Amino acid sequence: MKRIEFIKTTAAGSLAFLLPLSSIASGTKKLRIAQVGLGMMGTADLKDIASHPAVEVVALCDVDMNKINAVKGTYAGAKIFTDYREMLKSIGGEIDAVVVSTPDHAHAPVALMAMEMNKNVYCQKPLTHYISESRKMEKVAAQKKLVTQMGIQVHSFYDYKLASILIQKGIIGKVKKVIAWSPKVWGYDGPEPEGSDPVPDGLDWNLWLGTAKERPYKKGFYHPGNWRKYLDYGCGTLGDMGVHIFDTPYNALKLGVPLTVKNECRAPNGFGHPEKNHVVYVFPGTPYTAKTLEWVWYDGKSAPELQDELKLPNGETLPDQGAMFISENGQRLLLPHFMQLPKLIINDAYQTIDIKKYDTKGEAGKPTVSYDVEGQKHYHEFVDACLGKAKCSAPFSYSAKLTEVILLGVIAAQFPNKTLNWDGKNARFKETEANKFLEGQYRKF
Repeated sequence: MKRIEFIKTTAAGSLAFLLPLSSIASGTKKLRIAQVGLGMMGTADLKDIASHPAVEVVALCDVDMNKINAVKGTYAGAKIFTDYREMLKSIGGEIDAVVVSTPDHAHAPVALMAMEMNKNVYCQKPLTHYISESRKMEKVAAQKKLVTQMGIQVHSFYDYKLASILIQKGIIGKVKKVIAWSPKVWGYDGPEPEGSDPVPDGLDWNLWLGTAKERPYKKGFYHPGNWRKYLDYGCGTLGDMGVHIFDTPYNALKLGVPLTVKNECRAPNGFGHPEKNHVVYVFPGTPYTAKTLEWVWYDGKSAPELQDELKLPNGETLPDQGAMFISENGQRLLLPHFMQLPKLIINDAYQTIDIKKYDTKGEAGKPTVSYDVEGQKHYHEFVDACLGKAKCSAPFSYSAKLTEVILLGVIAAQFPNKTLNWDGKNARFKETEANKFLEGQYRKF
């Protein structure tokens, strides 16, 4: 079942459940939330969004009853479901917003069905599994004027916002290059497993697979927690950490989509993402960059590759994960990931940043950052936006484009060491053989 057929089917099937009006429209002060996905990230999402005093959790949905049972006692009165389609069809009129915290391959199917039913959506990162889905989600959100937010919580942290202010105020001048890295290994270079194992009690394996192709359950793979490594379900380290670490440079430099992308990695094995990637993007220039911008990403063990542009003063070692902005004149701004403020490096020496000179929006000189509070901001911002009291900082109009950039690097891994040329206007590669990776084949389930 092709992506577009699935979208049409879910849209048609949902039309009968658009009314009655939500609690927002009827004037009450509670935002009625349905949580889909209750793994480690899902339970964290649920806890933080439910910490807002205006939130009422009305439904919990997960394909694994063990996950539901672990949290349902905390949310007494919430209705329980294992199939998001049944949930939306049966109690759609009782829901104002849906939080999607499933594996990547289920993000778009869940979110699109909810949005077609006029539900506001908070969706974990990366926004989608395929570029075609990102573009569709952005389009539907705009057409229906929905409140949307992607789950890149650090987007609302002060240190990341400060880095954007510093770059846009020209603290190092125009940026010619960004190097970003993570040593995580959300890839798999081994063979596809053979045989099958009994499906654990409480898990509906068919629902977990969802629109992905059918394959047998295998212990130690897929569920729980390992799905990011595999092509059919996740987006590798680049999709996991790249979205977080790319976010601030992408936002600060006001980038769009790249002209080219190249991934130096092992040959594709048809099953897992590479355990090690070296991705190079070239972007057209913006007011904050040189004529073009080179963006380099490293992941895997020992990432990043050592080079002069990453050497720190006093022989210090690089933070485990982060990004380095490099200007035309060689000045640099280091942004560790996370819980550290950016560091200015000029002539290979750290320089004191006069924050008050650059941050003129009331947070200048902030001595410490309370990360528990900062993390909740991103969720509470979504709730307040649904209630008409705020605007989201990572709506799908922004996060779909960021996700598209990430997914271009994921696709480039299928063509190692080859430069792919991207036509952003038409959402097509010049290299036609790469276009088959822009969308998936949706299974009926």
